[in-house]
Amino acid sequence: MASSSPAVLPLSNPQTTATSGAAAASQPPIATPAFRAFITGVTETVRNGLSQRRPWSELVDRTAFSKPESISEATLRIRKNYNYFRVNYLACVGAVLAISLLTNPFALILLLGLLAAWLFLYLFRPSDPPLVIFGRTFSERETLGLLVVLSVVVVFLTSVGSVLISAMMVGFAIVCAHGAFRTPEDLFLDEQEPAATGFLSFLSGSASNSAASAVAARV
Repeated sequence: MASSSPAVLPLSNPQTTATSGAAAASQPPIATPAFRAFITGVTETVRNGLSQRRPWSELVDRTAFSKPESISEATLRIRKNYNYFRVNYLACVGAVLAISLLTNPFALILLLGLLAAWLFLYLFRPSDPPLVIFGRTFSERETLGLLVVLSVVVVFLTSVGSVLISAMMVGFAIVCAHGAFRTPEDLFLDEQEPAATGFLSFLSGSASNSAASAVAARV
């Protein structure tokens, strides 16, 4: 009587399974190098921008204030003073915005949460593995759509939008009032200085570098 061959049982390699599980668990939730590059870029942008500010003593020189004779003169003063005190003005607007947010902690928490969501759920999160929330997997397009909807809700349906708009209006009013009453005759701009110096140029460079970092993080 012929003996039947023993059945072959499928075996799994526990070491391979453990290694793959550990690799998946060790993958960071965000692209750390790109995020560090983003933070470094923002820090350098602010530092370089503040280094180009004019002396605050010139900004608040009481002897240089006088009433403009006409609206056209006030407009000309605002233009000249903005070209000279650009960084100082933007710092003042930023201070007004910061004070408004600090005095409205609910709006500040919502804004920080929205910023964190964009950074950690989309901009600097690796595309693999996909985002999983409450057991549901979201594609890149779905994640972007959810963040856009969340941004609209936070900005327009909460106090965040009113706080930001009111702070910007107050800061703009302060800048216009100072620029209109500050006599610019004693201010001299360097002819070699480009027209777009200050925070605006640095912010544009920072935005481009941040976008490049975000794209690299998602590849």
